[in-house]
Amino acid sequence: MKLTVYTRDGAEAGRTVELDEAIFGLEPNDHAIWLDVRAIQAHKRQGTHKTKERSEVSKSRRKLYRQKGTGNARAGDAKSPLRKGGGTIFGPRPHEYKLRINQKTKQLARRSAIKYKIDGDAFRIIETVTLDAPKTREIAGMLKSNGIAGKALVLTNGIDDIFYRSARNLPGVTVCPADQASTLDLMNAKTILLQEGAVEVLTEALRPAVKASAAASTAPEGDNA
Repeated sequence: MKLTVYTRDGAEAGRTVELDEAIFGLEPNDHAIWLDVRAIQAHKRQGTHKTKERSEVSKSRRKLYRQKGTGNARAGDAKSPLRKGGGTIFGPRPHEYKLRINQKTKQLARRSAIKYKIDGDAFRIIETVTLDAPKTREIAGMLKSNGIAGKALVLTNGIDDIFYRSARNLPGVTVCPADQASTLDLMNAKTILLQEGAVEVLTEALRPAVKASAAASTAPEGDNA
């Protein structure tokens, strides 16, 4: 799979980048995307919500009034869930919402998300931009020249602090190292810009891991003499 490289001015750089067909050319898996996005969103929840039950409410335990003779319905203490200020029945309790997703599913989800962007012409490779100092105007001009509007995700080769500081004031623009972008980041972006120098980093991050047993079986055998 070949993609054209663009300059910061939006013009074609006159060269292409070859993407691994086995990684970027697969059939997207919607279920894997759903599983990973669901897990990412679940991990963001604190799970600290809590209401007080009957035994935890700070109220008197005395009987409010006598059982018979008042004409009212019988009542116990003020902690009753039926009364205002009483305990809550089956209220939320603190617990973890985390969901476990294996690495293979995570990689499949990210590869599927990128394939959707490639098919939708929302994935572009640009030449690596190097700045000497944070300049928001430079990044804004680059996005405008490349016709990028709305939410954009820029994938860099490692942590580029100057580039990040240059783009952080631009609404809807997110800068992230190529090997750290999550499925949610990829799906939320309207357009993904991958720096040319980060192509190999992204490819290695999405390459399926080889099991040790499989690697050992393919290794050359030593002399048994």
